[in-house]
Amino acid sequence: MPGFILGQKSEQSQRFNEEGDRMSVTIVKTAPCYLIGIKTQDKDGYTALKLGFGGVKNIKKPVAGELKKAGIEAPLHFLREIRLEKFTSSVEVVDSEGKKGLKIGEKVFTPGQQLKASDLFQKGDSVDVVGVSKGKGFQGVVKRHGFAGGPKTHGQSDRWRAPGSIGQSTTPGRVFKGKKMAGRMGGEKTTVKNLEIVEVSEDHILVKGAVPGARKGMLEIRPSR
Repeated sequence: MPGFILGQKSEQSQRFNEEGDRMSVTIVKTAPCYLIGIKTQDKDGYTALKLGFGGVKNIKKPVAGELKKAGIEAPLHFLREIRLEKFTSSVEVVDSEGKKGLKIGEKVFTPGQQLKASDLFQKGDSVDVVGVSKGKGFQGVVKRHGFAGGPKTHGQSDRWRAPGSIGQSTTPGRVFKGKKMAGRMGGEKTTVKNLEIVEVSEDHILVKGAVPGARKGMLEIRPSR
């Protein structure tokens, strides 16, 4: 059954499978997560669902108005749209009680409803997890791109981790855009695909392996294609 939910990276732990093998897992907190709205092809030009997660003290007025329209009292600060074009075979937009609803499997979810992980996922499901990777700051080419560096002998005492020459001849006489050089590393949107769900409850999910980002980082969880 396909499931879509937002969550927060909690911590890494370990579990044992049926054969007694130890495996690394990541605990993802998934409550409170609400369905805020549904975008349709007829009205918006594309099909998507909008989710909100995480309590916060103060929110901006446009966000507060959007939550009030959906009938959500909880102040949510992590809002994300998830496109559904590639999941139309298993997800359907339907009319439920006079408003747009989302039918996933045999269940229908309407805006304002809280989403529970146990209603959307089950043990053994394969999911993609999207998050922002840890920022590493300004890094050189050896760490950022895996360069080998220069030789360690023949008097090269200061060129071990240098990038080497980047110059061009008369043609083209310039450095091409996208040249692998030192720069900021990390802090980018990253997707880890095909992670197996080891355990699921109403308010958290355990996935096998590591997920992007630091602890307390926000995550999108969607079915693998």
